[in-house]
Amino acid sequence: MNDSELDKKLMAAREPALDPDYREDFPRLVLANLRSVQEPAVQPGRSWLPRLAWGLATAACVLVAFVVGHRHGQMEAGQDVLANAKLVKETLAMFPNRVRAIVRDEHGLNLVLSDQENVPASTPIYVQICDGQHCSSLVTFSGQEIRIAGQDITVLSDAAGGIILEGNTFAWSSVAENQTSARLKIQAKLL
Repeated sequence: MNDSELDKKLMAAREPALDPDYREDFPRLVLANLRSVQEPAVQPGRSWLPRLAWGLATAACVLVAFVVGHRHGQMEAGQDVLANAKLVKETLAMFPNRVRAIVRDEHGLNLVLSDQENVPASTPIYVQICDGQHCSSLVTFSGQEIRIAGQDITVLSDAAGGIILEGNTFAWSSVAENQTSARLKIQAKLL
């Protein structure tokens, strides 16, 4: 239907028959109806009790998670994360032939990478050195020189699985473990 057809239909339509009083009363009826519509009752403020209950429940869940995590951490405190062969294997897979060492000391966990892919693929060696109060550990490969416990240490392994550590002030072998100074306690193994 176009505009001209619509105009013709509207002109042909009859005006509805309304009472003469209706036209005069219409504005007053509309205003009366608007006034009669009741405004919504003001709802009282929500109770603070449900919010408090949710807050306390959330705090309790967080506290339980913290306690469980802390207890789990205490149980594993005696275990060094670097002694986990799976973690070491996954780290080595992310940086093939570039990982010189993974070191855990008083500064945290550090990854020592080579600038080039020149670290030979060999069996990882786990070393832990304790000097009485502080313990440091590392995972490295034979032939690598790494700084740990304040010393530059060369790590070597032989064909029989023996491990040799050479530091600035000591030499240590897994075959003859009594060659270190009395203040150092060293553990080493192939992973």
